[in-house]
Amino acid sequence: MDSLAATPGTGPATNPLPVIRPGARKRRFEDLPEGRTLVMGILNVTPDSFSDGGEHDTTDAAIRAGLKMHYDGADIIDVGGESTRPDAERISAEEEQRRILPVVEALAKAGALISVDTMNASTAEKAIEAGAGLINDVSGLELDPEMPELIARTKVPYILMHSRGSVRSQDPKASYDDVVEDVIAELTTLRDRFYEAGVTPEQIILDPGLGFAKNSEHDWALLRNVDRLTVLGHKVLIGASRKRFLGSLLTTAGKAAPPAERDSATLATTALAASQGVWAVRVHDVAANVDAVKVAAAWQG
Repeated sequence: MDSLAATPGTGPATNPLPVIRPGARKRRFEDLPEGRTLVMGILNVTPDSFSDGGEHDTTDAAIRAGLKMHYDGADIIDVGGESTRPDAERISAEEEQRRILPVVEALAKAGALISVDTMNASTAEKAIEAGAGLINDVSGLELDPEMPELIARTKVPYILMHSRGSVRSQDPKASYDDVVEDVIAELTTLRDRFYEAGVTPEQIILDPGLGFAKNSEHDWALLRNVDRLTVLGHKVLIGASRKRFLGSLLTTAGKAAPPAERDSATLATTALAASQGVWAVRVHDVAANVDAVKVAAAWQG
């Protein structure tokens, strides 16, 4: 970790990033700016995520990538240790914690607000102890039964995402009478489980779960109707970055654009989501999406 304690701007020549600043004040959820859409940076500490698997699968690499997001303007950094791509293998909670907890602790000490992307209540609890300020849970209908009580007890904000089944069995479950109405109904049912445990409405953030048990048509329908989610009275997070429905849109010669070539389309979804008043967007390329949010805010005056 010595390389992470160098003077800002004097890190390794291959990646001269700012480093942890001693004495940085821990950022809290209450410190987040209001009046504009927030930018959440995606930090996958995994070998197998669909877009950036293996890029940040060591502690030092993940911390450096997280610091770059922080200094590029990310309002929140979402740290995940388990891939949720459709064919991903589940890992143990212990392995998930081994991957992410040192990263969470270091970035929180640097003054970043950390969200942890986990389906495990045990990991969520340890991450909160390490400095995380939010929990981002993609489990949906497969909710860990201990999660509502944990969120009620710790009082941290919780991102409730819509999905059906395990991450390895999503596509067969992509069948809806009306995808917008069905997603709203299922999110409402899940939300009520948290209310019953003592979680307050202010803690809940909703995510329609683009790409989770949904095809491209479903994703576009949800984006076109994001205003119907916001009227539920909760903050809304949109995670469109580099997802499959964008790759399908950008098909050339019958071949979908790979994840690395979907950033321009992601910027368009960010600007449009911001113009609809969503609370935050979850993205890979922080700096460019910060600019997109600024454009949307200026356009709206």
